[in-house]
Amino acid sequence: MDMTQKIRNFCIIAHIDHGKSTLADRLIEQTGTLEKRQMQEQMLDGMDLERERGITIKLTPVRMEYILPSEASCTPHPTPYTLNLIDTPGHVDFAYEVSRSLAAVEGAVLLVDATQGIQAQTMANLTFALEAGLTIVAAVNKIDLPAADVAGTRRDIAKLTGIPEEEVLLVSAKTGVGVPELLESIVKNVPPPSGSEDKPFRALVFDSFFDAYKGVVTYIRVVDGKIKKNQEILFAGENVRGESLELGILNPKESSRDELCAGEIGYVATGLRDVAQARVGDTIIHFKDRDEKANLVLPGYTVPQPKVFAGIYPHSGEDFRFLRDALGKYRLNDASLQYEQETSTALGQGFRCGFLGLLHLSIVQERLKREYNIEVTITVPSVAYRVKLRNGQSQVIRTPTEFPDPSALESTEEQWVLVEIISRAADIGGILPLISAHAGVHRNTEYLSADRVLITAEMPLREVVIDLHDALKSASAGYASLSYDMLNWRPTDLIKLSILVAEETVEPLSMIVPREQAQREGRRIVAKLKEAIPRHLFAVAIQAAIGGKVIARETIPAMRKDVTGYLYGGDVTRKKKLLEKQKKGKKKMAKVGSVDIPPGAYLAALGKSE
Repeated sequence: MDMTQKIRNFCIIAHIDHGKSTLADRLIEQTGTLEKRQMQEQMLDGMDLERERGITIKLTPVRMEYILPSEASCTPHPTPYTLNLIDTPGHVDFAYEVSRSLAAVEGAVLLVDATQGIQAQTMANLTFALEAGLTIVAAVNKIDLPAADVAGTRRDIAKLTGIPEEEVLLVSAKTGVGVPELLESIVKNVPPPSGSEDKPFRALVFDSFFDAYKGVVTYIRVVDGKIKKNQEILFAGENVRGESLELGILNPKESSRDELCAGEIGYVATGLRDVAQARVGDTIIHFKDRDEKANLVLPGYTVPQPKVFAGIYPHSGEDFRFLRDALGKYRLNDASLQYEQETSTALGQGFRCGFLGLLHLSIVQERLKREYNIEVTITVPSVAYRVKLRNGQSQVIRTPTEFPDPSALESTEEQWVLVEIISRAADIGGILPLISAHAGVHRNTEYLSADRVLITAEMPLREVVIDLHDALKSASAGYASLSYDMLNWRPTDLIKLSILVAEETVEPLSMIVPREQAQREGRRIVAKLKEAIPRHLFAVAIQAAIGGKVIARETIPAMRKDVTGYLYGGDVTRKKKLLEKQKKGKKKMAKVGSVDIPPGAYLAALGKSE
């Protein structure tokens, strides 16, 4: 019997917080992969950070064994089906993780929360799955909640996917209701892998991480052939030679095996020590087939371009090499993080990093702290801009320090995006003004149902990645969701806004802004910094300036020491002399003193906490 016919590879896709991880827990439990006493919530969310925030950050594979009830009733010893599940993130910042999991499977469970209905990321992920040619199994989740609109959500899913309404399953991932029917539907509807064990071995690398003892460990989907322990392998794209020192499956912990065959999902410990050699999206083949690698290479991934840029610096200059090593290891299982070394006069040696969004930035910062014990300072995030010089040259700039002298500047451009917002119809009145306030242009409003609307708009990328998500949640009481796709570059009038503290320019706090927003941004930033920078023994001036012109100013008053506190009564002129002496001392200190700017001040400029 061809065992690939008994394999089902699938993923779960949904909007954030629609129950993907909880459903994965129920599937693991009901297939007997783990006993109930071994279970914990969010079983596939291995990071503490994922559990604390209640979100999935990394895709996680798990292998389960399942016997169809119909086969169990008519066959004495039925062969179980192998179900390979990949749990995926739902937040828009981690869409790249979703795209990687889709390339490794044949089917997708589209999960929609019955209390929230179809959301923006639901539609975005569904589009990814359909473009990848996956079979869709649709399910309504959280049907046990009092606020659930089960019939309406089921009807909306059927309309969106084209699946007959009666075939949209109803489940409660929390209680397990409907999960057995979902398992049966996955086996019956998701097609088996099309690979063959008789062909030369090739496997797609869809994730990887560094292990201090095993070296680089890759998660792979075997497309054709088979691989055994202690065989020489080749990363075809990078042309790097390795060895299958250990291999196996994940259920959900690593479980070693002697071989992995076509259609299976598992891991391979390669022994490689250089994290850059095992690129996600590469194809692994047998080293003996190296002359045929051009015919064996699988389609990889298009690495997403970062949308937000910020500098990352260690708190101590001595930690720079540790930060460099940590970023190298981190990037092994987060290829969307891009970085290059840079030097700041204020912060020393560090890295200019590119992120997919502010949540991605926050996650990177927190994981560097938890997993590598490195405290970092992050500068004010920005997006990329394109400038054209008077000499005819054009360049893309990502930092205020790269902004050219105004006398050499011909024109500036910024990226625009197509934004799709899904919310309640009652929220339209709050969302449309929000689009205008963020320099956006409303394009269309489409009713998905009696109470749900799809609002389409175009707006600058800078407005989307910085604070639109939070503002949208406030305007819709948390009900609205958004996704966006890149459009094109459009002309805009940009200037460099410099921030001065104690009359000295703090380059990491400077930013690029549209000219018409400079006054407002300058006032907002100096006000935020006044709150974030602690008081000193002398007054500290905080200024925002364009060129040599100051457009906003705040002053942090000096801490006042009570120099007359020990005097009881007596001549009042003596108190005045002491206060005058204190005042002169503060003036002198203001000239020679240095201002301590805490790391949190850099993100405080955006209204974000560290």
